[in-house]
Amino acid sequence: MVSAQEIERLSNAFESKTPQEIIRWAVDQFWPEIALSSSFQTQSMPLLHMVTQIKRGMPVFFLDTGYHFWETLIFRERIASEWKINVIDLYREARWDIFVRQHTRSLPLDDPNLCCYLHKVQPMQKALKDIKAWISGIRRDQTAERARAGILEPQEGGLLKINPLLNWTRADVKRYAEEHHLPSHPLFEKGYRSVGCAPCTIPIGLDQDERAGRWAGRGKTECGLHTDMFRRRELSEVKGEFHTDVSRVE
Repeated sequence: MVSAQEIERLSNAFESKTPQEIIRWAVDQFWPEIALSSSFQTQSMPLLHMVTQIKRGMPVFFLDTGYHFWETLIFRERIASEWKINVIDLYREARWDIFVRQHTRSLPLDDPNLCCYLHKVQPMQKALKDIKAWISGIRRDQTAERARAGILEPQEGGLLKINPLLNWTRADVKRYAEEHHLPSHPLFEKGYRSVGCAPCTIPIGLDQDERAGRWAGRGKTECGLHTDMFRRRELSEVKGEFHTDVSRVE
């Protein structure tokens, strides 16, 4: 176990390290109890590429929400096969199946926070229960929430979240992708700069923020994996934040 004081010291020291150096430290410290999460969009490719070069076989968690573009699923399969990635698909808990089927069309549009909690936050919480280190691809230039993040972030239960690309910019991602000839998500050239679930993602202009097409017009910029929502373990803890009546399915 790494002490809280050591985590803080290392997090500050890693501000001047490369993503590869941070990943190597994480693998040396936590393997095999370490995993990467990825959405398999264009901006995800550099971190995926680095991890496959440093530690082949590391589990890569993919949140299969049931709302993805077909292009995302096909791209994920292609990359997983070509790069020989150990992809582990994560799904919502079965207890929500009837409720979600009853609100399949309306849930992501009327209550995107609840939708994200059921399809992303809870499945990731469950997957990380037996993991000591979680590698994430967030960057400070993406959202105001992420701008406040640290490279090493202790989570509840002893989990350590590691953000190797935190100091990178969109230009850094583009440069690395070009240098290593990395593939792009099929929808990237159609204006989808950040690709999430189909009901909550639209194409944007070249001069817009890369996440402007996510939950556009709904006052939402995060799915909950990288916010305080991730610390909440039961729906009862967050029910007041949601609009849909879920009392009958608990």
